[in-house]
Amino acid sequence: MAIEAEFIKSIPYFSGLSPAELDSLKGLIFETAAERGKFILLESEPADALYLVVSGVVKVFKTSADGREQILQIVRPGESFNDTPVFDGGLNTASAQAMGPVVLYGIKNSDMGTILRTHPQVALNVIRVLAQKIRHLVSLVEDLSFKHVTARLAKILLEYAGDGVGPTKPRLTQQEMAAMAGTAREMIGRSLKELEDVGIIRLEHHRIVVIDKEALKKWAGVVE
Repeated sequence: MAIEAEFIKSIPYFSGLSPAELDSLKGLIFETAAERGKFILLESEPADALYLVVSGVVKVFKTSADGREQILQIVRPGESFNDTPVFDGGLNTASAQAMGPVVLYGIKNSDMGTILRTHPQVALNVIRVLAQKIRHLVSLVEDLSFKHVTARLAKILLEYAGDGVGPTKPRLTQQEMAAMAGTAREMIGRSLKELEDVGIIRLEHHRIVVIDKEALKKWAGVVE
């Protein structure tokens, strides 16, 4: 399929580029697809490309020596992953796996270097994008270090639970929520029951419905 210029324009890395500049990038971008469960990247392997999610969602995660997962990010359309090793020349910092059918655009390491040399605006955009990713990781460390499991779960539910699930809002299993919250599946089950008992959520068949969003924000420690 042809690389969509409109989609490229929406990517933060390419903000501020002219139509002619955007058009010149299409030859440096390749398209690939993956089915649910397919690994796109493996941690500690050589990095070959930066990836942009066109459709579907991808989970980026670390795996411990005993096989436990810590999900670092769920990447949605318009977002990127595997940025760091492409820019620093190191190995993949985490694994990436499709959570459903996904379509991706990729930019090889050497081509990214070409883009940075010929489009100074992209270099400025890279600083902003990487700064946002650092903020996300700092927030994750803060949550894992200082928040109770139920507070971590509440934050996850604010983003992913509700009355419906769209294409960029994956339905998470309790195991996936545990991997995001840095805990065991059993603890997630107890925390869900706790939130249901106080009337904040309702557990239905394979679905979690938020009844009191404001109360859930308080549990999550979200300040607006």
